[in-house]
Amino acid sequence: EVQLVESGGGLVQPGGSLRLSCAASGFTFGWYDMSWVRQAPGKGLEWVSSIVSDGASTSYADSVKGRFTISRDNAKNTLYLQMNSLKPEDTAVYYCAKGVRRGQGTQVTVSS
Repeated sequence: EVQLVESGGGLVQPGGSLRLSCAASGFTFGWYDMSWVRQAPGKGLEWVSSIVSDGASTSYADSVKGRFTISRDNAKNTLYLQMNSLKPEDTAVYYCAKGVRRGQGTQVTVSS
């Protein structure tokens, strides 16, 4: 059974940083492209970033480009999202995703 467990969210001031992690199990993690998506209060799902299976290529939404960095450790079956220069508009529940499958999410709140 595919399991994706996100962690690392919290409350941070504008301009701050957080590092999200996603522990994956139930599938061969290193074979699959992975993504982060987010859902802000009252809004739909928004794609944030993706990384190919071997980590060689990444892509980002314009809204986070230059501030967020996606990475993975296939030996640890873990996906990461380093978020810097956080803005209030980054407030959302963040999910890691394998295709359409998502974890339970981790809340990120950016507020002073």
